[in-house]
Amino acid sequence: MGSVTVHKLPVIAFTEENSKPGTETWYKTCRKVISALEEYGCFVAAYDKITQRIHTGVFEALEELFDIPTETKVQNKSTKPLYGYVGQIPLIPLYESMGIDNATTLEGIQSFANVMWPNGNDGFSEKLLLYTKLAAELEKIVVQMVFEGYGVGKYYESFVSSANYLCRVMKYRQPKIKENKMGFVSHTDKSFMSTIHQNQVDGLEIIAKDGEWFGVHDLSPSSVVVMAGDAIMAWSNNRIRSPHHRVTMQGNEARYSLAQFSFIEKSMVQTPQELIDDDNPQRYKPFDHLKFLEFYSKEENRRLESAITTYCGV
Repeated sequence: MGSVTVHKLPVIAFTEENSKPGTETWYKTCRKVISALEEYGCFVAAYDKITQRIHTGVFEALEELFDIPTETKVQNKSTKPLYGYVGQIPLIPLYESMGIDNATTLEGIQSFANVMWPNGNDGFSEKLLLYTKLAAELEKIVVQMVFEGYGVGKYYESFVSSANYLCRVMKYRQPKIKENKMGFVSHTDKSFMSTIHQNQVDGLEIIAKDGEWFGVHDLSPSSVVVMAGDAIMAWSNNRIRSPHHRVTMQGNEARYSLAQFSFIEKSMVQTPQELIDDDNPQRYKPFDHLKFLEFYSKEENRRLESAITTYCGV
């Protein structure tokens, strides 16, 4: 009989030493990052800059936020597709979330807070900004490692100057007796890359290449799940996976999490010529990231097996 593979996401530590480009430990970490993204499309980053104090503070802020009346929360709106309030959906009754645009800036977070609270909420804004800046910092380290690892590091600065961050704050209430435990349906992220940070309530599940679903467990307060989105899969010419994932609730506690998404807003997403050859022909046409989001936001496109392939596949 063949053995059954027990899947577990790789855990990669990011320290001051291995986050310095060009060092031996940096290149070693770079290889681990690319291996994890090619195999699973995600990994767990141990990022000690996210301290227990920052972790506790940001989830205290989220609990305060979700206690606000629903009629206020639904005022979280945006002209950008899929950036605003999501909740009260019969298919996923446990799920509620809001989106914060320009989430790595004080202006972006205060703009959101001013909608939620009549006089703003400086404490909320400060706690959230501490986290969002660190999540973006971690993602930039990972993206630079990917670009350098594939030999296209010269394009990294263009990514940094074009990327904008959406932070989606989420609550999954505990299911009632006999209620479906599905917190969120299986999907891929439409971002370039995503970072996910949770309170100490599990629920995130990933599908492996062999089709097996497995849970992500044993996350510490400094753990961040770094996940590839559809845009980096297209950028990498399918070298990197954009993994399907879902949330299944267990136990009797609410799950809070933050998912921060990078979107390329100031340039087109396109596969570098260096990643196209006879063995790896071009698989995606260049595309506008927000227009892809707009395409995906339409009801008839939400259930596509691969929205990115339908939208701009060659």
